[in-house]
Amino acid sequence: MFVNSDGLSSFYHNGGPNRGQNDTKLIQDIKKAIDGEYSAISCYKQLAENAPMAEEMKQIREIRQDEIRHFQTFSQIYTILTGQEPSPKMGGECPAEYREGLVAAFKDEQETVDFYLNISEQAKDLKIKEAFRRAAADEQNHAVWFLFYLNRTNSPTTVNRQNSEDYGAKGALNATELSFPEALTYALQDEYLAQSRYDNILSEFGEIQTFSRIKQAELRHIDALLTLFSRYQISIPENDSVQYVSTPENIKDAYAKGVEGEIDNIAMYDKFLSYQIPDDARIIFTQLRNASVNHLQAFRRGLAREKS
Repeated sequence: MFVNSDGLSSFYHNGGPNRGQNDTKLIQDIKKAIDGEYSAISCYKQLAENAPMAEEMKQIREIRQDEIRHFQTFSQIYTILTGQEPSPKMGGECPAEYREGLVAAFKDEQETVDFYLNISEQAKDLKIKEAFRRAAADEQNHAVWFLFYLNRTNSPTTVNRQNSEDYGAKGALNATELSFPEALTYALQDEYLAQSRYDNILSEFGEIQTFSRIKQAELRHIDALLTLFSRYQISIPENDSVQYVSTPENIKDAYAKGVEGEIDNIAMYDKFLSYQIPDDARIIFTQLRNASVNHLQAFRRGLAREKS
């Protein structure tokens, strides 16, 4: 992406543009661009969490990463021009509803394309011109995605987000009756969910050893369950777990979510083990349950550290 482009990188390392470029209008516009990116980063986080489908959530999170890169690049340019760090401000509250958020995002992206192209035109330094030209191209691409999702919300065939109470461990615990294929499906969903939860936490807060280690364990759990799907010729469910994951407020909240998830996971396997199931499944379910007990203890220790 453009924040690491050769031209812009050399621009920073060579000390920035000629100070004659430091005119008031350009600096004001760059400050406005920084505020816009700051608002988009916040609102797109909420928009992604409201998305009804996993692929929409994933794409909106990718768009948000573009906005983070824009924010970082514009902030660096601003600092070089002014000698000061920017103090970004939110442009207003983020829309609470998904469709309302898509409408606002589409309108904002379209307006931002023209705004960035205007900045590119008024800038005299070639590196600033290129930075905003490329950002404008990104914003146009974002607008296309938001329009696509907006049109989808108007379609009667739109798929609604499945109730999280019917997914994974919660779904298994809420079910009044369970067949063996249903139990396997709920188990795999819950392991998928744990994997997506830890991916989200590591992406948001960086490397945390407890989550990294347990994430690797969840991959082994998934592989163990997949052997049962293959052996008993049961259809493997789609991994759409990302749509049930919300970003924790902080690391303490991340550990709390880990504790809650492992408690539900243990209860799910306890329920499965009370049924008449094949011996190989009983062995695997028992092993996964016991591993979750260890994970629960690790998360509780982490939570205790964050509270102290």
